[in-house]
Amino acid sequence: MVDQKSNTVQIPIIRTERAELSAITTKLGLRHKMDLAPVIETVQSVIDAIRNRGDAAVLELTQRFDKANLTADQLRVQPHEIAAATASLDLDFLQTLKAAAANISTFHKAQLTPDLRLPTAYGGYTGLIQRPLDIVGVYVPGGSAPLPSSVLMNVLPAKAAGVPKIVMCTPPRADGTVHPAILAAADIAGVDEIYRIGGAQAIAAMAYGTSSVPAVDKICGPGNIYVNTAKRLVYGHCDIDMFAGPSEILILADESANPTYVAADMLSQAEHDPLASSILVTTSEVLATAVAKELQRRVPLLPRHAIIERSLHDYGAILLVPDLATAIDFVNELAPEHLELCLKDADLDSTLASIRHAGAIFIGHYSPEPLGDYFAGPNHVLPTSGTARFFSPLNTADFIKKTSLIHYTREDLAAVWEKVAHFADQEDLAAHADALRVRFGADLAATTEPSTPKEAL
Repeated sequence: MVDQKSNTVQIPIIRTERAELSAITTKLGLRHKMDLAPVIETVQSVIDAIRNRGDAAVLELTQRFDKANLTADQLRVQPHEIAAATASLDLDFLQTLKAAAANISTFHKAQLTPDLRLPTAYGGYTGLIQRPLDIVGVYVPGGSAPLPSSVLMNVLPAKAAGVPKIVMCTPPRADGTVHPAILAAADIAGVDEIYRIGGAQAIAAMAYGTSSVPAVDKICGPGNIYVNTAKRLVYGHCDIDMFAGPSEILILADESANPTYVAADMLSQAEHDPLASSILVTTSEVLATAVAKELQRRVPLLPRHAIIERSLHDYGAILLVPDLATAIDFVNELAPEHLELCLKDADLDSTLASIRHAGAIFIGHYSPEPLGDYFAGPNHVLPTSGTARFFSPLNTADFIKKTSLIHYTREDLAAVWEKVAHFADQEDLAAHADALRVRFGADLAATTEPSTPKEAL
């Protein structure tokens, strides 16, 4: 817990058996349980305003929420602004952005798969063809903590998929400008159009289109509760990436782990948000004690210590379990967004094979979670709040739609038409069956007198 008077962290070590782990999972699930009714009401009013009044509503809401006074022709960021922003960045950081972009592009291009063709018995085929979405919208938060990594992680999979047009919305600062790191990352990633629009109004503008902002087929990117609620409300009119919740890390470690590394990795997630969850599960009491002490030492040294303290107090834990099998059970029940395996080399492969549910897995003592946030290549847009049981990380396939192909020759159909017609008969769909029979002289019209239309009576 957090001692509010001394402002130090005292994270408990919980000795737990298999049966008690479900209660901990349930508590973590409460992080995103809140009354959304007032948020939905506010967001719906924003969406309705954008749908009804387009750019005029966008400008009013931008002035209201972002304090930026813009005109319609100022909504789109111009090429000279992007060039100036890129030129203003530290050269080393710019080179790092480009290296990260190269890693992310390489990883996501490798996910592309060829079209599928399966031959039939008599010269036909069935299959799938893949086509990229026509236009994708990316939302990138602005504010005091710009996220150029979100630009790269959301744009580059779409580029790898071959999406021909990508637009981006990001909130303006009060003077109407956009943070240069965001603009530079967008330029490196290949964004086609950038608009200085934030919040739910940006989501609505991309979903429905305005005079300035084109309507898109899919919206991706992180945001606050209003942005995420807006994405939920426009889903169905266009696609979205996923329903994001608070960040989380689970570290599975044994006596081989370095307690300083483990504590630092827990804190890397705790600084995100008071709702973030950082959990260590270990079979080693020595490690558990050392990590607890290291957390207590390191937290006061960090700029976001108040956020970290709240996060660790409410949703942090060090769990001491009797064996590795119990720890793995907990991992699969929690289905964490980020999972680190800080184990002896001898146990890494077998443990990895036993993990069924996790957004991203970081293997070994030198694969810290921030490596995935920024640079390694796999996407950092990951399922949270247990949704790794059925969701995958953002990937190239999210920007590709598949179309089925069916090509039967006459010989192919001759071999099966009676079976298909009989199947249709069982569902009382005579016209379905007739579409088979008509090709082989057994259709209804060939055996039944035509009826006289009512209009002729």
